[in-house]
Amino acid sequence: MTMPSSPGMPGGSHIPAGPSGVPTTPDAARATGVPGADRPTVTIATFPDYPSAQKAVDYLSDNQFPVEHSAIIGTDLRLVENVIGRLTTARAALAGAASGAWFGLLIGLLLGIFSASAWWALLLTGLIIGALWGAAFGALAHAMTGGRRDFASRSSLAAGQYEVTVDAEFVEPARTLMTRLTWQTSNAR
Repeated sequence: MTMPSSPGMPGGSHIPAGPSGVPTTPDAARATGVPGADRPTVTIATFPDYPSAQKAVDYLSDNQFPVEHSAIIGTDLRLVENVIGRLTTARAALAGAASGAWFGLLIGLLLGIFSASAWWALLLTGLIIGALWGAAFGALAHAMTGGRRDFASRSSLAAGQYEVTVDAEFVEPARTLMTRLTWQTSNAR
């Protein structure tokens, strides 16, 4: 598998494609003809949280503003890792057993489709064998970490603030609508 190189990156670095495609620099986006990459944008409002920015764009949409010329941009990104709990060998084995059981169930189902009789026995056997192997591999994998990471966590990206931007040619109607939204919000209090 070849990986595309990104122009503009030092040494022509190779960046693997993600679920949304290959990340590009703004100069590379303009050169390759990405729609909207060459249009200047202006920030019309900044919000402390995403629901507020979403409400602003929704208000623009409700007032027939061409929202395809707008964007919500999260800035001041930070990685937040929330610790869920302690990870013991028993918990790792239990998580492995659950994953293995699903895999065993899938294999049992695939074999059961082509079985003339006792398809349920194949499902049950696949589930049990999958759970046992999953538990063994889960416990072994946790034991091999040597206690370096004895906790379970969930990672997420969080933005410090959210900017609503519009293409420069649509700034005036957007600012007018944002002013109207601000007035309506302040009068509602």
